[in-house]
Amino acid sequence: MATLITLLTDFGDADSYVGEVKGVLLSQVHGAALVDITHQVPPGDVRAAQYILSRVWHRFPQGSVHLAVVDPGVGTDRRVLAASTAGHFFVAPDNGLLSFLPADAHFVGLPVPEGAAPTFQARDVFAPVAGQLALGAPLSRVGHPVADVCRSPLPAPHHDGTVLVGEVVYVDRFGTLISNLPGDEVEPGVRIKVGGTEIGTLSHTFGDVPRGALVAFVGSGGTVEIAVRDGSAARLLGVGVGAEVRA
Repeated sequence: MATLITLLTDFGDADSYVGEVKGVLLSQVHGAALVDITHQVPPGDVRAAQYILSRVWHRFPQGSVHLAVVDPGVGTDRRVLAASTAGHFFVAPDNGLLSFLPADAHFVGLPVPEGAAPTFQARDVFAPVAGQLALGAPLSRVGHPVADVCRSPLPAPHHDGTVLVGEVVYVDRFGTLISNLPGDEVEPGVRIKVGGTEIGTLSHTFGDVPRGALVAFVGSGGTVEIAVRDGSAARLLGVGVGAEVRA
């Protein structure tokens, strides 16, 4: 089976950046399977990158290398990390992007080679290390152990009396508001509210309501989502990430 490397960035697809990173990887790891998770993370949105990667990494087979670069601090003294857990490897900036990894994950700090472009470390630092890991190098060969990595996890829900309170943690391209409320913690018949607007009780899917109507349901990630059938809940309600969700 081909070595599998996933890529997640905020580079978009209009410039050469993704192609340059892939060129480095393929020159180093011949025959590697490169999987684009997305290159459409909003520029500099580390929290969105963390959410997306936290949803998908475990869907890939053990031995996969996940290269994630959303790095507003590129070229500064923030560290570059490689990490491993559950048979997977990660390369990312030390800016909270990997906060979803468990406490027992192993982290190493990576050296920045002389001559690396300070504004394009994805190509000159991250990609070569991802290639080494894909070829079987242990973490100890690519960096030095670190314990004080930046941890900035996504917010957790809490209770206000009997009400479960959370917030929107991500808005997808359809304008669906994805919350951090676990669907299995929402009592049957409870009415969902977002940003002060009552949506109603949980439905099963978009098609349970007429076109243009708001609907709440437990999404494929296991948390409560609010959508508009054939429309955008974010646009209709005028809310986004951080909006309060109550159940």
